[in-house]
Amino acid sequence: MSEVFGLFPTPFMRVPSVLSASLVRGLVEHFSERADRDNSSSPNLSHTAMLGPADSPLLVEVAALVTPRLAEFGELLFGERLGWSIKEMWVNLLDTGGRQAMHNHANSFISGVLYLTETHPDSRTVFMKSPGGVEFSFKNDHAGVVTGPYNADKWISPQPQPGDLALFPSYLMHAVPLNPGARRITLALNAIPTHIDSWGYRIRFGG
Repeated sequence: MSEVFGLFPTPFMRVPSVLSASLVRGLVEHFSERADRDNSSSPNLSHTAMLGPADSPLLVEVAALVTPRLAEFGELLFGERLGWSIKEMWVNLLDTGGRQAMHNHANSFISGVLYLTETHPDSRTVFMKSPGGVEFSFKNDHAGVVTGPYNADKWISPQPQPGDLALFPSYLMHAVPLNPGARRITLALNAIPTHIDSWGYRIRFGG
């Protein structure tokens, strides 16, 4: 009897309805007018300055709801329940016709997205395999190929609802395809643990 093992899987955590409807409304109303920074990916994509929980009582409330989930997800990554803190947060406004190019997040270990508005199915967050090196490669890729977890180049996240949270390792490449729908607003975040310890070689993070 043959067996197939999925070696070294990458975790992705989806937490529905982390934020209440009233908190979602408050975030949209407060930060929509503050998303005045252009993004090079698209003229229809803008974002706020980098924010911390101390910048708004709304963000304090968000951090209190999200931080326990960071500890839960971090335990999957590091095998130990550590203290976690949100390093930075920012709000993205993706208008009709906008897109976000493939990228990952530097100087953090967990990244996340809180969805604040309805998302058109075509503009769900897409996760990709790392582009890798410049060597030649061969692929079996044609109309008859069945795509599965071991041969796919990308994975489209589930349809989110306002208030949902997605967490993933910060190194994971991701993008948002062209948005054919109404304005899509998200709150993104990066997080770090209090420390990591490799057999006594201990590194602390944060202030």
